[in-house]
Amino acid sequence: MDAAMQEQSLNFDEPEHVRMLRDATRKFVAAEMPRDKAREWDRGNIYPAEVMKKLGAMGMMGLTVEERYGGAGVDIYATMAVIEELAKRSVAVACPYIMAVCYAGMNLGESASEEQKQELLPKVASGDLLFAYGLSEPNVGGDLATVETTARRDGNELVINGTKRWCTGAHIADYIFCLLRSGPKEEKYKNLSIVLIPPSLPGISISPLGHLGIRGVETKDVTFENVRVPVSNILGGEAMWNKGWQQLAGRALEVEKLELSACALGLSEAALADAWRYAEEREQFGRAIAGHQAIRHTLAEAQTRARAMRLMLYSAAWLADQGRPCSVETSMAKLFCCEGAAEVTQMCMRVTGAYGLSDQMDMERYVRDAVSLPIVGGSSNMQKNNIANRLKLGQ
Repeated sequence: MDAAMQEQSLNFDEPEHVRMLRDATRKFVAAEMPRDKAREWDRGNIYPAEVMKKLGAMGMMGLTVEERYGGAGVDIYATMAVIEELAKRSVAVACPYIMAVCYAGMNLGESASEEQKQELLPKVASGDLLFAYGLSEPNVGGDLATVETTARRDGNELVINGTKRWCTGAHIADYIFCLLRSGPKEEKYKNLSIVLIPPSLPGISISPLGHLGIRGVETKDVTFENVRVPVSNILGGEAMWNKGWQQLAGRALEVEKLELSACALGLSEAALADAWRYAEEREQFGRAIAGHQAIRHTLAEAQTRARAMRLMLYSAAWLADQGRPCSVETSMAKLFCCEGAAEVTQMCMRVTGAYGLSDQMDMERYVRDAVSLPIVGGSSNMQKNNIANRLKLGQ
């Protein structure tokens, strides 16, 4: 086990540029994402496109794009700080931000051909490109290598047939990042390709899937019926035909675990701030409930968990920025932060009592959003499997 765990050095003081970026993001949230708007986006399942445009204009979208493509340089730690601050107010903004900066920016930077990078990465940096993930299917969840949606070569085109499920943001995306079966089912991880598919193409139908929490970026079923896509839309170019699994299992996958961890931390911090303020203002039995031991212990435990979540998230982000192996650490962060957020938000809801159940407070939204996180983006059990496998337990 010791050999599998990397030594690491984490500076507990954030770099100056990250502190400045975090401060700028907080000011943006206060000005452009007021609480009443966040509630409106959640209740109406509204995608706040105008907020995303303003983030792009501020240069916030270039944190995963190299400078030569118009970005600020790849900075995973800073990206997580922005996601955390956005998620404190609304996942309806944090999730589309992830679709742009991480789904598009990270995957293109890691796996695209030079021609694709030159065409698409400047659009990521300017805030003009969103990706949706087309990975899961009606019969395929965690075992992604068994996908059944097919891509068949026909001259200079690919013909796509099948259905993708849980395709979050497909209706607002510019491309769906699709993992497809591109040859016979031989060895499990062979004959898979990643293709970038515009959702507006003929033969594509998109239907909604209702779900608990994470509103504002609707989740969809996407069905492909003889959809034709240029061969040039293979991620990485024709040379990467049938080599999609190695692209999927790269650094972008590690960062996906951190994106959701950052959302989890943001939600936890927001719930804590609201519960803390409520406890100091709400009076029962002649004094503020913050003076009652049960409330004090609940909030002390919640603060402790949130602090541990922060350390795990940014420790793993630091490793990813260094280009060091971090599959164990990112899985640990995803497991701990997402399970922690589900627990912390419910602890905070108990502090606020019946008011926490009301849609006049944000607490019930925090809980709805947080309980989804241990499931999406690789379930907690999948993270436990990865941790045990990477640490060679029982091998």
